[in-house]
Amino acid sequence: MVTLPKKLSGGEKKGGPAEAVRAVPKPGLSDYVAGESKNFRSDLYPYLPHDLVGGSIPHIPGTEIEAVWNAASQACVTERVHFCFTVHENRCWYLACPSSSLASNPDSWCPLAAALPGNSEYWDKETVYLYEQEGQASALRWDPETGRMQVFLGAARTLLPRIQSMNANFVTVNPQVATIVPWRSRALKTEQLSRAAANVLLYAGLLINFLAILFLVLQLIMTNFVQRDLASVRMSTDKASNDLMINAYNALQSDTIKHMVKIQELLDALQRVDGTLVRYEVNAGKTEWEALVPASFSGCDGALKGCQAVPGIEKDGRVRVRGTK
Repeated sequence: MVTLPKKLSGGEKKGGPAEAVRAVPKPGLSDYVAGESKNFRSDLYPYLPHDLVGGSIPHIPGTEIEAVWNAASQACVTERVHFCFTVHENRCWYLACPSSSLASNPDSWCPLAAALPGNSEYWDKETVYLYEQEGQASALRWDPETGRMQVFLGAARTLLPRIQSMNANFVTVNPQVATIVPWRSRALKTEQLSRAAANVLLYAGLLINFLAILFLVLQLIMTNFVQRDLASVRMSTDKASNDLMINAYNALQSDTIKHMVKIQELLDALQRVDGTLVRYEVNAGKTEWEALVPASFSGCDGALKGCQAVPGIEKDGRVRVRGTK
């Protein structure tokens, strides 16, 4: 192996070892809602994918994950990608690899991601960041002329001499002290959110059913143990029923027969004097009738008692008499 000059090793800042406590990933809200917090792995081990790609895109607030995933998918020629990124100087700097590259190393992270701008091992863009694992080496540098981020991968015996020829400072990333930068996967995150939504619906349904059963049990207890005084209610009901029957009986009563007898008496009396009944009216319990009798009629007695002559003579020469009761 070729030995390279290096500015600092990973975890050292300005000549001294790092004293800060190393940060590790922690489960998020979606992990707890999906019920996967116990299976969350925070002790990720370093692994260098063989087809790692990197780059940068303009930073648009609120669309970082979508933009990085789209760029990584185009670079890896597949939508199934794992990626990580940081936001620095209005750009998103990212590393990505196809998800199939991590088939044998699912609980791993790429130590080179710790050297992305803004992460724990980043110094400046004039520095080349190195990482070597099992004969494979990688380097992360920025082109001095274009400012583009470049990722180099290859066998250590061929890549390290090439990096040595560059006129730059070097930092070797130490995965034991660097802050872990976990991979992101949009497909896995979507599936996790689906499981979280299913759990929310399940527990919400169970809670609603429990409240409904509790309400029914309380209603049953109140029905069986609450004593009711129905005496006053029964008296009021009986009184209302009696009043209703009386009113119905009174409503069914009719004076039709009485008035029919009265009309018959009037007709008999008028027949004797050659008279004609022309009107018989009952209004608010008061009876009023009118009849036409000969002009020689002078006695209102019997059924015609109390009648009075209406001034004037009708066209047939008879007079009109009116009676009330």
